[in-house]
Amino acid sequence: MKTAFFVDGYNMFYGLLAGTPYKWLDLSSLLEAIAHENDPRSQTDEIHYFTSPVQPVLASRGQQSKQAQDTYVRALKARGVIVHWGRHRLDHRKAPRFVSRDVPASRQDQVDIWNLEEKETDVRIGIAMYRLAAKQFWGSSPEDRIQQVVLVSGDTDMTPALEAIRADFPHLRVGIILPHRKGIERTPPGSLKKQAHWMRRYISNEELETHQLSNRVHTRKKPADKPDYW
Repeated sequence: MKTAFFVDGYNMFYGLLAGTPYKWLDLSSLLEAIAHENDPRSQTDEIHYFTSPVQPVLASRGQQSKQAQDTYVRALKARGVIVHWGRHRLDHRKAPRFVSRDVPASRQDQVDIWNLEEKETDVRIGIAMYRLAAKQFWGSSPEDRIQQVVLVSGDTDMTPALEAIRADFPHLRVGIILPHRKGIERTPPGSLKKQAHWMRRYISNEELETHQLSNRVHTRKKPADKPDYW
């Protein structure tokens, strides 16, 4: 069963990897293992990874954070992952002042903030999934078609795209892997679950530890070395 994966990198990092020693993740190996666990017939055909460039002025380690992201992306590409770039937008906004959890937010007490927002990623993922489904359906012989798409995200903004795929390409199997760590209880998003043939609700630390890249990944040019602080 030919399978294509679509990974929301931002959602995966902050939902699964931030604050752990497992950022140097072998994405290909992990996703293949999870899909095979769900159905041994699964065979990875494509992995698409969507992210946006780190903004050094707002990153905890400045330019070092940007370099770490670039290095990891080069390692993913060396493993055959297709990387798609979005963008961030930084805007000046006002937001209610936080006093305490016992004091409700008030529009009468606002402060100036910088609001960093990732743009275009959801739309890019949705379009990429739909275009792949359409291309396979109309332009490929049955034996060469993708038979399963797997979304790696917990973002309910992806629901309309999945609804369209399920309606227009009912032969296509849809899986969802939520980038959530085992042991942190979260209610699975119902709108996504409704559109999936199967859903993996969490990923364990043991799985993350097992599926790590080698400290040095050889590329066509300069090797990609795991960042020291990762």
